[in-house]
Amino acid sequence: MEDLQARHRREARDLQSRVTQKKKKQASKKTRKGVNDECEKLEAELHEKHAAEIAALNGEPDAVNGEPEATAEAEALSEPLEALALKPAQDDISESTPAPQAHDDGPPTAPQTKKPNKAKARLAKRALEQEQQARQAAEEAKNLPDLKQQERARMLEYMSERGLREKEIRADGHCLYAAVADQLEQLEIPLGLVSGVEGVPAYRVVRAAAAEYIERYPDEFEAFLEEPLEGYLRKIRETGEWGGQLELMALAKSYAVDIHVLQDFGRVEKIGGAGGKEQAVWLGYYKHGFGLGEHYNSLRKAG
Repeated sequence: MEDLQARHRREARDLQSRVTQKKKKQASKKTRKGVNDECEKLEAELHEKHAAEIAALNGEPDAVNGEPEATAEAEALSEPLEALALKPAQDDISESTPAPQAHDDGPPTAPQTKKPNKAKARLAKRALEQEQQARQAAEEAKNLPDLKQQERARMLEYMSERGLREKEIRADGHCLYAAVADQLEQLEIPLGLVSGVEGVPAYRVVRAAAAEYIERYPDEFEAFLEEPLEGYLRKIRETGEWGGQLELMALAKSYAVDIHVLQDFGRVEKIGGAGGKEQAVWLGYYKHGFGLGEHYNSLRKAG
């Protein structure tokens, strides 16, 4: 009985292989029903054959003619065939794909491994290269001089030599005007009003003073402008546009003070406007020290 069962299992696997080949190579929309019917007929014939052989070995009547016990045993032996049955072939199955081969000593061979995705491999390689470049740049940055720290250390040294201490001004685009306002308050020089309106922030009052002076004496400034005077004045009055050399000149004349700008390496730029009076405004100018770029702080007297 064991030898018979082993042979039945081999025959069931062989038939399954044949059925699979038929469905892959012969089935199409037009022929699928005929191929399926043929496969079912082959499976039924093998089932009947196995049932008859088991009944003959047991010395019993033909299971196909009504012996339930032999039939049950044959159905049990045919379970591998049913378990291995595949769904009808689909239209998109490639005819060139080989079917798994059946062997007497084991299950059908596994399908071929999917080929690596070349696009994903290229992306992974590129990501690795970028990561390596970032690490290299970080290592190189460690060896570069810290310009901000160096500039700050030198500025503090030069302030100390001149008996000055720093009042930090917010880096928001209004720093030049806010620093000048702080200096004027230290000198007890009135800032003035903006069109007669009180309660305006100090830096806005100083902005208005710079714009008013440039507007009053346009011949002194228009040669240095790269845009129409009207638009330039609007930026000074109404926006957070940075101030520079022209605005310092206007403020020195407007408030009749000398403006001293201490820069890196101890250089001091003087913008005259006091007209012989001993009234000096001191500002500290930074090129690297702040995130927005160039920046002005107010320099008060130490002590």
